[in-house]
Parts: sequence; C-alpha cells; structure tokens
Amino acid sequence: MRQQAILLPGIVLPKELAYGALRDALGEGIDARAKDLEVYATDEPPAGYGLEMEIEGVLREADDSGFEHFHLVGYSGGGAISTALVSRHPDRVISLALLEPAWVGNEGMSGEERELWAEFARIRDLPAEEMMPRFVRAQLAPGVEPPPRPPGPAPSWMAKRPGGIRALMDAFQRYQLDPDSLRAFARPVYYALGARSNPDYFGRMGEHLGELFPDYTLEVYDDRHHFDPPHRAEPERLAARLRQLWEASTRTTWGSAGP
Repeated sequence: MRQQAILLPGIVLPKELAYGALRDALGEGIDARAKDLEVYATDEPPAGYGLEMEIEGVLREADDSGFEHFHLVGYSGGGAISTALVSRHPDRVISLALLEPAWVGNEGMSGEERELWAEFARIRDLPAEEMMPRFVRAQLAPGVEPPPRPPGPAPSWMAKRPGGIRALMDAFQRYQLDPDSLRAFARPVYYALGARSNPDYFGRMGEHLGELFPDYTLEVYDDRHHFDPPHRAEPERLAARLRQLWEASTRTTWGSAGP
C-alpha cells in the first residue's frame, strides 16, 4: 500500500526548508505532506492560539489530502503538537515519529527539566536579538557550539519567529496533556535523539516517553544536535528508519490488506 504521512516542522524553519531533503530521501511509494504550523498562518499569532488550533490544522490537512489514517512525524514544536494530537485522536495515527519534541506535557518533568523551563520563561521576555541566541544555546549539550548564523540578510519569514516561539511556549503551559492517553496508544512510536543536544531536556524527555508509550524505540544519532537534526543532516538514514517503521506498523495494524 502507499504510505501516507504528515510531517510537522519546528517553530523556526518553514516546512520546505525543514523537510525537503527528507521527502526526497523517502522516495517513491510514499505520500508525505509537510505542513507549516498554524501559528504562522497570519502575520501575528492568531487570536486564541493554542495547541487545539494546531491539532485541528493537522486533521484538516489530513482530510484535504484524503488521509483517513496517516503516519505522523514531528520535530521540536511539531513533535509537541504531534504528541498532543495522538493524545486526542489516536484512531487517526498509524505510527508516531518524534524528532526531539519541544514538550510532551507538564506532568512528570524532572527537576532539571523544570529548571530549563524556568530559563525558557526568562528567555521568552527578552528582546528578539537576545532571545534567539539564548533559545538556541539552552537546547544544546554543554560545550556544543551553536550553528553559525547564515550569511546575508535574514529571510522575511524570520521576523515572525520570536512571536511564534512565545505563543507556542504559552500554549504548552495552558495545555492539559493526559499521560494516560499516551499509555493507551499502542501503535509504534519512534524517538530520534541527538547526542549533542541538551541531555537534561531531550534526553530526559526521551526517557519519560519510554515509560509511557508501550511500543517505543529510542535511537541516538551520535553526531547530531537539535539545530543539526537528522531529517536535515542525515535524511537517507532517517528515511530508511521511517520506511521500516511505517511498513512494520502498517502490517501490525491492518495486515497485508491495509486500511
């Protein structure tokens, strides 16, 4: 059967910059639709913005694409949205791939994670020119240098990013994610972790999810970090892993006949 997937980017890069290389690597036989976040649908975050709006946007994309069921891939902010969607609409998702999600609920955080979120709260209110470097630094392991800023003027879409980051952080704080809903999700879940990312953030989050999801695999990418992620730096490796996940989960869920 033809695999159907939705790919959600993080809070910084637009969908094509985030997932162009991975979509090419996935090759034929896969209908993978990358979707931009709803927080950027307008010049300012929409009134009443929250994760519910992002979930509705993903389901609308799936319906418009003719996907009754689909594989879901989410990176960073998109991974947080993917986790929230699975908690509300598990019947729509065949498998879940999380690429260092930015958040997976407010319950069960370690002390180190809570300290980091306190730092994010401080970062949130800084001017954009101070906010963005500290936002990047907080997500890397000690001693890992942030990626250099691209040469030339910033792209026009970059102007929306500080406001989008603040809106998504606020949405995380308001959203009530039920951990029991994740325990009940029996379909395969894959977590890609960069060894050079902040271990007290993404590493502990990966451990926490391993205690919730019953069918869970964590894979470490030794040379990667949150701003040099596998879907951009190692698309062929990740594409091969996703194809394996999707084929196995489809067989497990529906057998050879498909949905």
